[in-house]
Amino acid sequence: MYIIAGLGNPDVQYKNTRHNVGFDALDAIAEKYQISIDSIKFRGVYGSGYINGEKVILVKPLTYMNLSGESIIQFVNFFRINPEEELLVIYDDISLEPGKLRLRKKGSAGGHNGIKNIIAHLGTDKFKRIKIGVGNKPDGWDLKDFVLGRFSSEDRVLIEDAFIRAADATELIVQNEFDKAMNQYN
Repeated sequence: MYIIAGLGNPDVQYKNTRHNVGFDALDAIAEKYQISIDSIKFRGVYGSGYINGEKVILVKPLTYMNLSGESIIQFVNFFRINPEEELLVIYDDISLEPGKLRLRKKGSAGGHNGIKNIIAHLGTDKFKRIKIGVGNKPDGWDLKDFVLGRFSSEDRVLIEDAFIRAADATELIVQNEFDKAMNQYN
């Protein structure tokens, strides 16, 4: 079984922002595999279903980005999964060009407060990730304003395509084909 967590902020004002690409990618996965994300537990909204016969729990923490670990650790503990083997986290990355994916099995938070909180709660940085590039902030911009801002129409096209590729990569990952997914989508 896999827990797949998409990171973002729950309020409507954050919909379609750079910081919410994890939520948006999770919605693309839910749509592709016909999984309803409509139950609430452990300060998150979630749904369960199957991706090619593998049971998955799709989770959107409702704790806001910077406290994502508070929700995710409860799901990890309740379902008794091994985070290193059965957790996938999808989130935004400002160091990647818009729409570019980067898959990793472990690593530091890289300045991302949501990932920093997850690492603190799990006690490890060894869990699978799909980072979705949102581009770097322009000179003179505040980082918070940038990540809570929306994409240009050109970048939005790239991001929508990234959601489809992230869903395809997720299918390989839950089939224990992470290296193949890395080779194909990095």
